[in-house]
Amino acid sequence: MRILVLGRTGYLGAHVADRLRALPGARVFDGGRSPEAAYGIDLAADRPERLAGVLAAAAPDAVVNCAGATGGDAVTLAEVNARGPAVLCAALREAAPKARLVHLGSAAEYGPGEPGAPVTESSATRPVGPYGATKLAGTVAVAASGLDGVVLRVGNPVGPGAPPSGLPGRIAALLREAGPDPEAVLRLGDLSAHRDFVDVRDVAHAVALAVTAPAPLPPVLNIGSGRAVPVRELVRLLAGRAGFRGRIEEEAAGSSRSAQVSWQCSDITAAAEALGWRPLHGLGDALAALWAATAPGGTRTP
Repeated sequence: MRILVLGRTGYLGAHVADRLRALPGARVFDGGRSPEAAYGIDLAADRPERLAGVLAAAAPDAVVNCAGATGGDAVTLAEVNARGPAVLCAALREAAPKARLVHLGSAAEYGPGEPGAPVTESSATRPVGPYGATKLAGTVAVAASGLDGVVLRVGNPVGPGAPPSGLPGRIAALLREAGPDPEAVLRLGDLSAHRDFVDVRDVAHAVALAVTAPAPLPPVLNIGSGRAVPVRELVRLLAGRAGFRGRIEEEAAGSSRSAQVSWQCSDITAAAEALGWRPLHGLGDALAALWAATAPGGTRTP
């Protein structure tokens, strides 16, 4: 099986590519802007006809799109998260219409949740900012493409290799910097929001199952832990893992998104039914792997 992975150099993409390479008989190729990529692809800039030529040369049996922008201005987010999947779908229809497309979406597409009520794939989508809105546009492009495609709506990924641009990676970096100093103070924003944290290794496993599933899949599947966890608990657990002896202070002003989306949790029943998938790593396991990976000489996938 020939599998083309877009966005392999990113956090999710690196784990996904590693997992796919372990599949029997799989040949995994990288597509991206890096000079090392086997196929030069820029979803934010390529025209559909140019991308179709690249895809024809790659001749994939499956394409996994992990490419996406989590930060930047609205234009950047739209180019990568909305235009990118639309162009990819147009090119696949031309060059490889029978290839399976697995696209990584985001639980941010749902927007604010109701405490105690995990969202299903049929729940209303009400994203509160450009990131969620552009990811939703990408999901719509895939779902309406007519291709053999599925969108995996991923919760908040956590685990080894988490980047400092996200909360778990940033907290881990701050704890490494603080060390065991009892006078150290971590000044953070409001940590009262609840999020569905899912181990990045479980996300990679879900992708592998989606790539190899023999039958067509539902257009959207939630990939999360199925549990809403206070962000404060994540910070507490990671601080305990680090042996942090200082103080954690929550400032009144946190991120605007946390203020607008105070509770999120995904119902993962459909993924269990369609893929036979369930999360294998709890939050404690994910944080232990994250912390180990931040040590000098640590590895992304222990």
